[in-house]
Amino acid sequence: MQKAANSTRVDAVVIGRNEGERLKACIQSLQGQVRRIIYVDSASTDGSAEAAAALGAEVIALDMEAPFTAARARNAGLKALATQPPEFVQFIDGDCTLCEDWLGRAAGFLDDNLRAAVVSGRRRERFPEASVYNRLCDTEWDTPIGETRSCGADALMRYNPVAAIGGFREDLIAGEEQELCLRLRGQGWTIWRIDAEMTVHDAAILRFGQWWRRAARAGPAYAEGASRFDTRHQAHNRREYHRILAWGVVLPLVVLGLALLLHPLALLLLLAYPVQVARLTPQMGFAGAFFDTLGKFAEASGALGYLLRRWRGKAPKLPEYK
Repeated sequence: MQKAANSTRVDAVVIGRNEGERLKACIQSLQGQVRRIIYVDSASTDGSAEAAAALGAEVIALDMEAPFTAARARNAGLKALATQPPEFVQFIDGDCTLCEDWLGRAAGFLDDNLRAAVVSGRRRERFPEASVYNRLCDTEWDTPIGETRSCGADALMRYNPVAAIGGFREDLIAGEEQELCLRLRGQGWTIWRIDAEMTVHDAAILRFGQWWRRAARAGPAYAEGASRFDTRHQAHNRREYHRILAWGVVLPLVVLGLALLLHPLALLLLLAYPVQVARLTPQMGFAGAFFDTLGKFAEASGALGYLLRRWRGKAPKLPEYK
C-alpha cells in the first residue's frame, strides 16, 4: 500500500506547546504514515510531552533559556533527524492532523518534479462553523494552486536541500517558512501548492480578542521580513508591509492631521475604509473584506511594536492568541 511505502521515506517534525488533545490527535494521524515522529515541546505544562512519548514520538524539550521561536523548534527536530536522514520531512503544527492520502500525493509529486523542494496542499479549519474567525482562517488556508513563492507551517520538504541551507533562521520571530523558501528559490529549487487535502487545523478562535491578537502577529512577521530580506532584486513581504503601513498608520494619521490643521470635514476621508470593504467584498465576501480591512490596524499595531522594540534594542516577541 502507498502508506507503507511512504513510511520508510518520510519522517515528521511536530512542534507545539500545551496543545493537549489536539497534539494526541496530531501524532495519531502520523502513526503508520512516517518512519519517525519527532515532537519538539516548548515548555508545555499540560502533559503534552508525556502524552507524545506515550504515543511513540521521540520528544525533544526545547531549551527555553534562549528566546523562543518556532524556527528554533523546527530546527531542533531537523537536527534530531540528522543521524538517520529521511528523504522527505513533513513539518506539522501540533494543533493539526495529517490527512490520510496526503503523503502519497505529496511524495509522488516530489518524485515527478525533481527541482521541487517543498510541496503543500489544502489546510482546512476543523470547525469553521464555530465562529466567523474560524471561517476566516479556513478561507485564509485556501491559497492558489501551482508554483508559488512560499509555504505555510505544514509542508512536505526534501530533507537534503533544507539541511544544506541550514534549515530555518532561528532569529526570526515569525515568517520563517517564507524566508526558508526564499533561500531555497535562490538555490534554484521550486515551491509548489497542489490540489490535495493536507491537514486539518484547529484554531479555536471564538472571541474577537483572540482574532485581534492573531492578526497582530502578522505585523511583526511582515515588518521583519521586509526590513531584513526585501531587496530591489527580490521582493520579500514588500507589498504586505506597505499595505499595513498605508491603511493602518499613514491614512489615519494624515486624516487626523488634516482635520486638526485644516477642517473637520477632512474626516470624510475615512470613508476610504468602507469603500475598501465594498471593493473587496465581491472577491472575499463581506466578512472577509471587513476583517481584512479592520485587520490592518491589528497588523499595524504588531508591526509598530516590532519596530519599537527593535529601536530600543529589545528582542522582538509575538502576542499569544490561544
